Amino acid sequence: MSFTTRPEILGTFGVATSTHWIASAAGMRMLEMGGNAFDAAVAMAFVLHVVEPHLNGPLGDLPAIIWPAGDEKPTVICGQGTAPAGATIAHYRAEGLDMIPGSGLLATVIPGAFDGWMLMLRDHGTMRLRAVLEPAIHYARSGHPVLPRVANTIAGLAQFFRDEWPTSAATWMPGGAAPEAHSLFRNTDLADTWDRLLSEAETRGSREAQIDAARTAFYKGFVAEAIDGWMREACVMDAAGGRRKGVLTGEDMAGWQASYEAPVSVDYNGWEVFKPGFWAQSPSFLQSLRTLEGTSVADMDPNSADFVHTVTEAMKLSFADRDTYYGDPDYTEIPGDVLLSRDYAKTRSPLIGPEASLTQRPGEIPGYEAWVKAAIARSVAEAADAGVGAGEPTMAHLTEKHPTEKRGDTVHIDVVDRWGNLVSATPSGGWLQSSPVVPGLGMPLNSRAQMFWLQEGLPTSLIPGARPRTTLSPSMAARPGGARLAFGTPGGDQQDQWQLIFFLRLAHSAANLQEAIDAPLFHTASFQASFYPRAFQPGHLMIEPSIGEAVIADLRARGHRVEVAEPWTVGRLTAAQRDASGLMRAAATPRLMQAYAVGR
Repeated sequence: MSFTTRPEILGTFGVATSTHWIASAAGMRMLEMGGNAFDAAVAMAFVLHVVEPHLNGPLGDLPAIIWPAGDEKPTVICGQGTAPAGATIAHYRAEGLDMIPGSGLLATVIPGAFDGWMLMLRDHGTMRLRAVLEPAIHYARSGHPVLPRVANTIAGLAQFFRDEWPTSAATWMPGGAAPEAHSLFRNTDLADTWDRLLSEAETRGSREAQIDAARTAFYKGFVAEAIDGWMREACVMDAAGGRRKGVLTGEDMAGWQASYEAPVSVDYNGWEVFKPGFWAQSPSFLQSLRTLEGTSVADMDPNSADFVHTVTEAMKLSFADRDTYYGDPDYTEIPGDVLLSRDYAKTRSPLIGPEASLTQRPGEIPGYEAWVKAAIARSVAEAADAGVGAGEPTMAHLTEKHPTEKRGDTVHIDVVDRWGNLVSATPSGGWLQSSPVVPGLGMPLNSRAQMFWLQEGLPTSLIPGARPRTTLSPSMAARPGGARLAFGTPGGDQQDQWQLIFFLRLAHSAANLQEAIDAPLFHTASFQASFYPRAFQPGHLMIEPSIGEAVIADLRARGHRVEVAEPWTVGRLTAAQRDASGLMRAAATPRLMQAYAVGR
């Protein structure tokens, strides 16, 4: 087994993860024991809950794309929970809110990650639940070296936990103080939760029956009961600066399950690219590809000012449409076919001019004028202070401004196995900054409800039962020649930007996976942020200095408000690929020294 950031995998399986080597090792263990990509992904995910609790948790969210070896197309697993029955605009307004806080109990939706992973394991995995949970239980009970970023996050919130979230203080500061970096850290309540879950599940006989029993214990049994009982009494401080009770109930949890659905896709330069649907920001990637078909981007140097400018302006247009038209198609009629059409893209490409746009410019689709007007009006609103626990950027360069690392984050997992099964998954939410730990469970709730707006009549209006328009965005693609590629990144609003840049470098140059990841990255915040307090930064463009001073000067001359990042701090991409011949490749970013590509 090897750990490297520049592999070409010639063996039988491989994994790539944006985070912790212990999680990568857990995935490799499943594969070496004879399991498949789906078993490995589940085991990695539950270890990540333990070793990177500032990035994700079992009560968080999960969109995943899976591509079983014999299938012609991939499938999306929607582990994105929905708004509780009591999550009405009227209720939140009565709490004195005009925006959903970025942390606290009113920010939560039904936890979806656990059921999403169980659905994947039951229907596509081969191993028993105990086998995939054992690594997580071991590290939670016996301990693991705590990452400096985890220690810093807890230290920065230590007094807040003591004063406002005592259940979090008990879990993350068991001795009364934040753990030292690299010290042995345990979460015995979480280990006890999984042990009890296994005890109840293993009263059943078959592998599938045990997994279903675990789902029942989680959503209708002792886990849901613990959440329900605590939510009835808890009243905690949130990012908006008030102490408020939540609305999630055990009944909400009992009435929800993860599900399958077809991905959306477009063809581009001989590729076919697959993404989750319009309940995620994912189609913005596909819209950008359609828009760029009307430009000369294919002929540009991918490290030139022309390339950066053109791609940035295309992304602004796509994200303006995201903020205007995207939402849960189960509750709102989304004009998805129009947005992904070449005819529509032909109206968007000419808007890319020689200078940087400083305004929100959604497309105008007949019948949706009210949505356009609302999106433009929101984009000029001033943002409030983020507050404790708000946000989700994967931005190492923010540590100077936010040394306590109070902002939340995400992880990403890609796996390919010897049979040609692929997984691309982006679990997130339920991080230690988002919400207090539920007593006895060792895990906090998510804060994905902040994606909703508290205005009626929008595709992302808060509606009980609707999915929030998440930023989580795994990807798959079929390459010319028959190769299948899984890729993705953490990073909130940056996810589909970094992935687009990576993909364009693959599609229009001879770059291999690692070269496409290592090349200078950039992104814009010149659109409505998804996370509280929903800021809009006109003309913003962040870029790595390795692009060169001349390119940066050129971009500034075009009107971009350039923010130069610290070296090697933008993006955390990973990718895993299986060629038609059976050759496997994987790559992981060297940025932040925390992503791994592993194969044997």
